[in-house]
Amino acid sequence: MSTTDAVAFWDGVYAARPTAGDPRPNARLTETVTGLPPGDALDLGCGNGGDALWLADQGWRVTAVDISAVAVERLADLARSHGLSDRVTTVRHDVHTSFPPGEFDLICAHYLHTPFDLDRSTVLRSAAHTLRPGGRLLVVDHGSAAPWSWDQDPDTRYPSPQEVAADIELAPETWTVERADAPRRIATGPGGQTAEVTDHVLLIRRTT
Repeated sequence: MSTTDAVAFWDGVYAARPTAGDPRPNARLTETVTGLPPGDALDLGCGNGGDALWLADQGWRVTAVDISAVAVERLADLARSHGLSDRVTTVRHDVHTSFPPGEFDLICAHYLHTPFDLDRSTVLRSAAHTLRPGGRLLVVDHGSAAPWSWDQDPDTRYPSPQEVAADIELAPETWTVERADAPRRIATGPGGQTAEVTDHVLLIRRTT
């Protein structure tokens, strides 16, 4: 399937969701980043923009990336309305074919899943190589499907954080896995519905 198909799909997903005036950040982001000194952050697959806005409000300078022009434009509008446009840069990218330039202290990739072709391991490996020493890559994947997820295939397999780390193939003398677990939480969907879900959380720090 082409990039055009992927853009149309994700534009449709976000256009169908109500615009949130104050989208919430992901719980795994706030628990990981709270207390860290702010720097430069890259939000891969920024979606509704809750993570980027929260990071900017904490003092981070955020580059927010998504394949969907709808998502990117909404986030740019929200950043302006929140007085955070000087800390949030929105960019539309298909990370399958291109990657934003720069060096970062934090890279977060929450639920970077898609029904289209995406070599996630290569994308995450490229992301890790843009980290400054001491910087962290936070990858949060679905460990189960919420009732409102676009992916309701009962045969979907969710790789463990350890498998994701192995597939990225980062040299242990340069990168350290700080967290790899599968916590559960109560999630809230776009329409306000709730369900218990499992997250697969991987946190990698660049040591040198």
